[in-house]
Amino acid sequence: MGNALFSSVRERIQGEMAEAFIPGFAVGVAREGDLLWEEAFGWADREQRIAADEHTMFSLASISKPITATGLMKLVEQGKIELDQPINEYVSKDSQLKVWIGEPDEVTVRRVANHTSGLPLHYHFFPEDGPTKPQMEESIRRYGNVVCPAGEQYRYSNIGYGILDHLIERVSGMGYAEFMRREVFLPLGMTRASVDIAPGLEAYQAKRYTNDGLPLPFYDFDHSGASAVFCSAHDLLRFGMFHLKQRLPDQKAVLSDESVDAMQVPTAEQDQGNPAASNLRSTSKYGIGWAINDDELGLRISHSGGMGGVSTKLTMLPCESIVIVTLANTSHPLAHTLDTDILSVLIPGFGDKLAEFRAKQEDSKTHLRATTDEPINRFEPVPDLLGDWTGTVHTYQGEVPLQISFKPSGDIHACLSDQMWTLVNDAKFENDCLTGKMFGHISTEDANRYRHHLHLDLKLGEGALNGTLHAMSHGCKLGYALGHWCEVWKQ
Repeated sequence: MGNALFSSVRERIQGEMAEAFIPGFAVGVAREGDLLWEEAFGWADREQRIAADEHTMFSLASISKPITATGLMKLVEQGKIELDQPINEYVSKDSQLKVWIGEPDEVTVRRVANHTSGLPLHYHFFPEDGPTKPQMEESIRRYGNVVCPAGEQYRYSNIGYGILDHLIERVSGMGYAEFMRREVFLPLGMTRASVDIAPGLEAYQAKRYTNDGLPLPFYDFDHSGASAVFCSAHDLLRFGMFHLKQRLPDQKAVLSDESVDAMQVPTAEQDQGNPAASNLRSTSKYGIGWAINDDELGLRISHSGGMGGVSTKLTMLPCESIVIVTLANTSHPLAHTLDTDILSVLIPGFGDKLAEFRAKQEDSKTHLRATTDEPINRFEPVPDLLGDWTGTVHTYQGEVPLQISFKPSGDIHACLSDQMWTLVNDAKFENDCLTGKMFGHISTEDANRYRHHLHLDLKLGEGALNGTLHAMSHGCKLGYALGHWCEVWKQ
């Protein structure tokens, strides 16, 4: 369903698709309960010459999170889950989260849902021609590590939403995919939506492609609740319209208005610790599955998605009753930026506001650079750090010794196990937190799948540095970021 109103947006889509070889793209726009524009461009499957349309099922990546959160809130309404109860009350005794620091009772379901539980960055992909992913209980045993006190800071973590889909299974007594089909997709009339590609829907799938235009093999992950949903632009519009309380006649209310509102209450600040953001009037926040922005451009409830062969965004403007969906089957920024073009068409003066807002952001960054004596990323040694530190990295296959030496020159040397000493590069120490990268390898079965380097993210306190050592894959399209609890003490 085309619309002449959006001719300029259509031209941008077609131009960027041709220039960047984007295989397929779909867009949908609704306002005040009416579907204004649904259109698809290019190919769902280029090799088989299957064109994309508004009913093609694109991989959503992280837009899966508000969809999973909707299922979670269904169980909350049924009295089977309480958001402010410790999440370990709902997982099996064999798959409890390891709370290395802070109070276990503070690691609640709500904090897992808003990314303030203390779980670290995590993603872990399993291509169909590689090893099979472990059961979720085993993934929690390996990577369910709470590495900073719950509620202290926002840390976007896919493993958290993997734990939530596990929670849905345990509490509902149904598989996650089946629960979402019965309790969310079918009542909302989302017949082209499923966790992964459900049997019978294979013909409607958009293949995922690399930036080089090559088809990616189908892949899985140990965080389905964060990443596994496929959905058409048409059905994702229906989902967004439900969450703006613009329900279509054939939709059932899977949640009460009170629960819908509760999901959109900001309870975590995404820009926490970002000095540039502090100079602007607003910060990005997060509720239960939703990112929330409220600034000069108006209130926006949204979520984006991105991973191998996927770029997606769902944007909702409650005050304007607008829902926008943009989906691509490759990694490209078009899907993440096109909503502002659409809003400039729909809302008089929005384009001018956007230009002014972006100029203000750039001025804030310029002012920050001009008033900072040293480059932001330069590491300066402080007395509390100077000297030699030794401790342990905890992996699911055992403990690994780690040594770190801070030199007066500002160099940081580190050695994991019996590997070679190496420099810590891109080191930064701000707000008592040390971050940096180093060569080395964690010799677990998971990490050994690909070449990787190590990322330190440690906080200084009471004579110890503790936090996360991540194994970060490189040189592969579908890799991992695997976080391990790490603690070292000054000698």
